[in-house]
Amino acid sequence: MAMDDARDRRQAIATAIRAELERQAQNGAVRIDVDALAKAIDIALDPSSPDGEGRHPDELNATNDD
Repeated sequence: MAMDDARDRRQAIATAIRAELERQAQNGAVRIDVDALAKAIDIALDPSSPDGEGRHPDELNATNDD
């Protein structure tokens, strides 16, 4: 099982690197933004819910309160 975990972790890292480098290239980056790359890897390894997810109590009404 640890082998699968290690393989999944490496795959997540590789996917994050690939996606971030592609994003940077499409934005015309001349140099690699290593901090953005590190952040992408960090997010891939420990994803957290987005800050804007969900509704505030004052945004709820009878049709969206569940």
